[in-house]
Amino acid sequence: MPLNMTKIAFRAQSVASLRQWLESHDGEALMTTRYLPKRHEEMAGGSLYWIHEHAIVGRSPILGFAQRDDGRWSIRLEPKLVPVQTIPRRAHQGWRYLDEKDAPPDLAGDIEEGDVLPPRLIGELAKLGLV
Repeated sequence: MPLNMTKIAFRAQSVASLRQWLESHDGEALMTTRYLPKRHEEMAGGSLYWIHEHAIVGRSPILGFAQRDDGRWSIRLEPKLVPVQTIPRRAHQGWRYLDEKDAPPDLAGDIEEGDVLPPRLIGELAKLGLV
């Protein structure tokens, strides 16, 4: 089972703007991080799960890692956002590992943003124990 990671969708105004940013790249989208994950070899075939408004909202398959000239690392991603079952997730700095067994399942078919509950509402329902 591949290892995944989670990351805050920093500066994304909405899930649609995150999708637009990813799809605006040809071939691969690049995310920058200071350090190469120690378990990067286990991430072959894994995904980066995006957190927006305190909920995991989608994933982008990881293509690999590349060191930049300034010593930082680029996380190479497929330029697409695969919708997943939205689950609450606390905000954090940087990235965190996510085991395959803890990753939310993909949603089938083409899902529009209006077809799922907003991440903020999912978080509030989770606080009440309703999801």
